[in-house]
Amino acid sequence: MRIDKLLANLGFGSRKEVKKLLKDGAVKVNDIVVKDAKQHVDPINENVTLNGDRIEYKEFIYLMMNKPPGVLSATEDTREETVIDLLELEDQVYNPFPVGRLDKDTEGLLLITNNGQLSHRLLSPKKHVPKTYFAVIEGEVTEEDVKAFKNGVTLDDGYYTKPGDLVILKSGLMSDIELTITEGKFHQVKRMFESVGKRVVYLKRMSMGPLKLDDTLELGEYRELEDEEIQLLKEYQVI
Repeated sequence: MRIDKLLANLGFGSRKEVKKLLKDGAVKVNDIVVKDAKQHVDPINENVTLNGDRIEYKEFIYLMMNKPPGVLSATEDTREETVIDLLELEDQVYNPFPVGRLDKDTEGLLLITNNGQLSHRLLSPKKHVPKTYFAVIEGEVTEEDVKAFKNGVTLDDGYYTKPGDLVILKSGLMSDIELTITEGKFHQVKRMFESVGKRVVYLKRMSMGPLKLDDTLELGEYRELEDEEIQLLKEYQVI
């Protein structure tokens, strides 16, 4: 990779600003000053420094966010805040994107990455990746609902869902449940409950495949995946 492209991609300035840094002798590769913007470097195996500080380069970035309500699961929007807007600039420079979507008013686990292969495999219908949600339901959720979800229900557009694993945590006029599904149709959880005459009033995704939401993350907070979590994704054969 060209040294000027590397520095610009990592947010150290425009190409013009990076060329000035190079001209001023601020950049070294393996302790040798580099002034030629066209010089190619291997940022993984070579020691690149800027003003004495080593530049950390990662090909891929994997972030776990506890998505807050009111924020779009999108890379950009002209009117509303997106999950990418919540990232620090040092993470935005990797041009990451959310893996799948959570509704605007839905909270919880959202994986953000720049690894397109991972995103494709996690979202592929062939993979049947399980996603578990916690929800508060207006209306009493019953064992009949559990059976209906286990068999699959018909949504408002006639689509017949794959089986869902519904667990009743608390039943009453307002019921607490957990639901695990292997699909990701538009507003699917809400529409599944609408099919049995009930309404979702709160929804939070707790897990996706082998990843579980870090319960220490406040709404809107995020962190990089730990090595153990990345290993789980490898064992899951999505990276």
